[in-house]
Amino acid sequence: MNLDLPPGARAFRDEVRDWLAANVPAEPLPSVDTPAGDEVHRAWERRLADAGLAVVSWPRRYGGREVPPLHALLFEEEYHAAGAPTRIGQNGLFLLAPTLLAHGTAEQRDRILPAMGRADQVWAQAWSEPEAGSDLAAIRSRAVRVEGGWLLSGQKTWSSRAVVADRAFGLFRSDPSAGRHRGLTYLMFDLRAPGVTVRPIRQLGGDPGFAEIFLDDVFVPDTDVLGAPGDGWRVAMSTAGHERGPGLRSPGRFTAAAGRLVARWREGEDPALRDRVADAWIAAQAYRMQAFAGLDAPPCSASMVKLFWSELDVALHETALELLGPYAETDREWARGYLFALAGPIYAGTNEIQRDIVATRVLGLPR
Repeated sequence: MNLDLPPGARAFRDEVRDWLAANVPAEPLPSVDTPAGDEVHRAWERRLADAGLAVVSWPRRYGGREVPPLHALLFEEEYHAAGAPTRIGQNGLFLLAPTLLAHGTAEQRDRILPAMGRADQVWAQAWSEPEAGSDLAAIRSRAVRVEGGWLLSGQKTWSSRAVVADRAFGLFRSDPSAGRHRGLTYLMFDLRAPGVTVRPIRQLGGDPGFAEIFLDDVFVPDTDVLGAPGDGWRVAMSTAGHERGPGLRSPGRFTAAAGRLVARWREGEDPALRDRVADAWIAAQAYRMQAFAGLDAPPCSASMVKLFWSELDVALHETALELLGPYAETDREWARGYLFALAGPIYAGTNEIQRDIVATRVLGLPR
C-alpha cells in the first residue's frame, strides 16, 4: 500500500484544510438535536455546500465534486481534525444517499439529493421498533397498498435525528403473509404529514437525540418507494452496509479523537494508563490503514469493520474518562462522546449479531 499522496490529492487536502481553518466556528455550536442547534447546523451545511465541500464524492449534478474515494477519505480526516461541527444531515448523506444512488430512480435522485446536500431537508432513520429492536426482519409496521401509493401504520423507536428532521426512511411490512425477510418495502415519508407523531426520547446527557415515530394511516405516494415493492430487505442491507462501514464512521473521526486523547495524557503522563492510550492510538491508525488499503483491494466485511470501530470508540472514551478522573463529568466533550460510544455496539445491528455474521458468512463456520 502506497501512502504517498499524488499531487491532486495533496492539493485537495490543502484546499480543505485551509477552508476549514478559516471557517470552522471558534466556539462549539449548540447541540444538533435542539431547535437552536438545528438552525445553526443547517446554516453551516449551506456554507459547506456553497464552498463545494458538503458532498465532495457525489456527482456534480447533485451538488458534489465527483472526487475519488481517496479524496473523500482525506476530506473526512481534515474535517474531524479541524473539530468541525457534527453533520446534521449524516443519516441522509452517508446512509440514504448511497442507497438512492444504487437503487433509486433518476426522478428520486434529482428530487431528493440536492436538497439533502444543502440540509434543506434533514433525514431521520425509521428502522427499529419496540418489539423488534435491531432485528429488522421482525418489524411489524405496515404498508397497505392503496390507489397511487401506500398507507403506513405502526411505531418506530430510537429514530436518529427525528426530533429535528423533515423526512424519514425505513422498512415496512407490505405482505404480512410472507416470511421474515420477505414482503418488506423500503419507503420514504414526510415527518410532518397528517397522521405522523414524533415523540422525543431524552438521553442521559439531556438532549433528545432519538425519538419515537407513530404512524396512523400516513399516505406515501408510489414515487417514495425506494427499490421495488416487496424487495425492501435487499435495499435495506445496502443502507446497513454503509452504516456499519467507514462511510458513516470515518477513520478521521477516530484518529482525531485518539490525537486528543494522547494530548490529554501528555498533560499529566499517567504511567498507569500509558499502554491503554497507546493501544487506542494504534487501533485508530489501524482503522485508517484498513480504509486506505480498501481503496485498492476488496474491502473486508462491513460487519468486521463495525465490530472494530464500535469497540475502539468505547475503549478510547473509557480511557479518556479515567484520565480525567474526578473531572470526567465536567468535560462535556468527552462525557457526551462516551455516552454516544456506548450506543455503537447496539446500532447498525448489535455486535452479537455481527459476530454471528462474521462467523458464518465470512469464516464459513457452521450455524
